[in-house]
Amino acid sequence: MKIAVVGATGLVGTEMLKVLAERQFPVTELLPVASAKSVGQLVHFQGKDYPVVSMADAIAARPAIAIFSAGGGVSLEFAPQFAEVGTVVVDNSSAWRMDATKKLVVPEVNAHELTKDDKIIANPNCSTIQLVVALNDLHKKYQAKRLVISTYQSVTGTGKKAVDQLMEERAGHTASNPAYAHPIDLNVLPHIDVFQPNGYTKEELKMVNETKKIMSDDSIRVTATCVRVPVMGGHSESVNVEFAQDFDLADVRDVLRHTAGVELVDEPGQNIYPMPKDSHGRDAVLVGRLRRDETQPNTLNMWIVADNLRKGAATNAVQIAEYLVANGLV
Repeated sequence: MKIAVVGATGLVGTEMLKVLAERQFPVTELLPVASAKSVGQLVHFQGKDYPVVSMADAIAARPAIAIFSAGGGVSLEFAPQFAEVGTVVVDNSSAWRMDATKKLVVPEVNAHELTKDDKIIANPNCSTIQLVVALNDLHKKYQAKRLVISTYQSVTGTGKKAVDQLMEERAGHTASNPAYAHPIDLNVLPHIDVFQPNGYTKEELKMVNETKKIMSDDSIRVTATCVRVPVMGGHSESVNVEFAQDFDLADVRDVLRHTAGVELVDEPGQNIYPMPKDSHGRDAVLVGRLRRDETQPNTLNMWIVADNLRKGAATNAVQIAEYLVANGLV
């Protein structure tokens, strides 16, 4: 199976190659694609070196699947060109997520919606992915009505420039090429993506809109505050969810223990709870700090952690590709 990885030299693209190898995806030929200046550079994958190729050469090769992680502008321009030659595109940017003609997919939640007609498939925002994986089975049982979310997001979600800024500041230097408007070391920034006229950022509105689309339920009310923290890998979320139905905490734990993609980490008396450092290199969504909100009925507090470069990006995209292959959709 011929596979293209667009943005293969970036943080997420590198992780995609790693996940493809780890999960033994049936790649017979790899087409790593990156910017023009990277063409010819070698990418190591499963014991072999593959030269980076141009976008035009990758499209001409007609791969079965192209996994994109190269930014919205690149996706808008080139994903349709891959689709035209029969390639199925799994896109990690925000370009197609809210397009009514495109599926927004988290395999544990809604992969069953995919058909052979879907040639461009959107991979959701990292913070949304871990949220809906943890919430989906609880929603089926108790009917989520309202979500209040606060995120604590790693600098790796911004990219290498942000990682470099944090490391320079941690070493006691002023960042030479900062990714943020303020220092990030020993600081938190309540600012991810661009502020909109209503005072929310694009990141916050992604969580609002994507959650409803993935879970096929526009009635869920969602409000979010997204915060960047000086953490190297792993996004955390504090989620307050009001259900239509009441619940028993023991039953909630049982549901989560049996939820695909979730690992219950909830023994606070033993100081055991999800932390971003424990999510590094893992695909599981870690859930803990489960407790009833005692200020109003039918409301649960939960803490959700996942590796944003893996389940929040690369692994989810590869899982979509796996589903396509397993179900004969490519």
